[in-house]
Amino acid sequence: MRPSRRTVPAALAAAALALAGCTDTEGKELGTAGRPSESADPAVVATVAAPPATAVIGADGAADLAAQTSATFFTDAEVVVLASEADALRGASAAFALGVPVLLDGPAATAELERLGARSVLVVGEVSDPAGEVEVVDAPQDDAALAELVGASVSAEPVAADGAVAAVVALDPGQPALLAAADPAPAADGTPPAEGEAGDPSAPEAGATTAPATGDAAGAEPTGTGAEATPASEPTEPGGEATEPGVDSTEDDGEESSAAELPATERPDPAASDVVVMTTGDPAQAAAVANARTAGARVQTVPGGDPRATSTTVQETAANEPGVVVGLGTAFGDPGTLEWRTRTAATGTELPGGGQLVMPGKTYVALYGSPITSALGVLGEQGPEATVERARAHAASYADLTDTYVVPALEIISTVASAGPGDDGNYSGERPVEELRPLVDLAHEQGLYVVLDLQPGRTDFVTQARRYEELLAMPNVGLALDPEWRLGPDEVHMRQIGHVDVAEVNQVVTYLADLTRERALPQKLLVLHQFQVRMIPGVDTVDQSRSELAVLIHADGQGGQGAKQGTWATLRANAPSVRWWGWKNFYDEDVPMLTPEQTMQVQPVPNFISYQ
Repeated sequence: MRPSRRTVPAALAAAALALAGCTDTEGKELGTAGRPSESADPAVVATVAAPPATAVIGADGAADLAAQTSATFFTDAEVVVLASEADALRGASAAFALGVPVLLDGPAATAELERLGARSVLVVGEVSDPAGEVEVVDAPQDDAALAELVGASVSAEPVAADGAVAAVVALDPGQPALLAAADPAPAADGTPPAEGEAGDPSAPEAGATTAPATGDAAGAEPTGTGAEATPASEPTEPGGEATEPGVDSTEDDGEESSAAELPATERPDPAASDVVVMTTGDPAQAAAVANARTAGARVQTVPGGDPRATSTTVQETAANEPGVVVGLGTAFGDPGTLEWRTRTAATGTELPGGGQLVMPGKTYVALYGSPITSALGVLGEQGPEATVERARAHAASYADLTDTYVVPALEIISTVASAGPGDDGNYSGERPVEELRPLVDLAHEQGLYVVLDLQPGRTDFVTQARRYEELLAMPNVGLALDPEWRLGPDEVHMRQIGHVDVAEVNQVVTYLADLTRERALPQKLLVLHQFQVRMIPGVDTVDQSRSELAVLIHADGQGGQGAKQGTWATLRANAPSVRWWGWKNFYDEDVPMLTPEQTMQVQPVPNFISYQ
């Protein structure tokens, strides 16, 4: 048990510190620790500050997150709430009501208390003895008494673990509520759940929610956990008279006891209203979120840590127009990564199927070929409008076969392998941008994804990709590399099957990822065509570290299904680190061509399916 320097006796805590609802003879409100009276000493106000630049608090532990957010948003604070991790939600909501930082028990809290210059510490739960010369006030165990102490109401519903962050985000600074964690629900077999597991399923979910800057909601209806907040009762002395805080009281044994008072506090003016704090919704971040909100920051829930991931996070980021962003936890990566991802999400531009990521959660069904001729695939067998409708029809046949969103797509051969060297001597015919643009623009208008396919001959892939930069700068346009048609200096098509070094592929990765980041574009799909291992030696070492791109290997084998399955298995075994895979169905060359139902039985299920 932690030894207290000065504590509030239980009877006094329940009886003497609960006067928020009482008035004196002149009709003025009498003060509590959280709401000062006119006759009380001047209220103390914590000093809050806004971080100057986007940052990531790279910790996942609740205590470290709380301490680091305190250090980020508070310059000093005479009054601090210190809670055990088990009482983190209760402590966080009490601190929010008081307008002071909350820390969680541990070494990080000790150092932060000293940095803040804390003089009074409200202790919630069992914690280690705070170091230094501080006045310690033990929080009453009774929720009503603690709510009166901090100037809050009592939340009507307990909060499940997975709803802790959402509950803190929903707190109303004008009518704060004291939150209590729900008891974890037992498992079906009666086994008590592990610490931190979700409890009451009726509690609010940690969904994507943005909280306004502290102070914006003053005067609004209380929100708490979404249920109606219940005012705390007014504890009184046994004789029925309310007792003013700080007055000596006689305990049951008749001896007098002098209790430590919690100084009156006032909520600081918001200093971080231009800051958006992003949280994954992890329950361990609840105290950190409370600190951010007390400083006036807006809070946005970003499950997984990437604001590009869903339509909800993209649109919330765009609406927030964030300047400075602070990410809570390692899921947000480094500050540079969080900065460009946020800048991209803030454009509000979305891909077909929603959000700004091409993967996961989507299956692409594409027509392959050239709009100039029908000799290169089904894409060129009809005009642009009919091509779009045909792509949609192919995609529709997969809609009932997957839980993912099926995206109709076009893979357009943009540079075509040629039998002769041509004027530039590279054995590749580059189609002009203006020749491709009408179909690309139509696909964009109609919600189709587009992949530009390169068959470079004797030149390199990066050189050809740059030719189409104005199309690649469109949000729905990705890139495909076809090494079958990448020749060496003395090779010609149809005599040799081409190949490309992985170093050249990685040059494309760098170019396309840099373009995507600089232009604040949604993630792009980079397709690597392959039907022999030697076409891309070392393909498993392709750079997949750039989250601006999703790298996909597309198995292009044709013929009997036994041979195609063998090629699929070999390619996959050769590139175990590659996550995304594609399958091609040939109308004339496959024996037989798979139906959509059969295609979706390929294991693992392809993410990109094309028809030629």
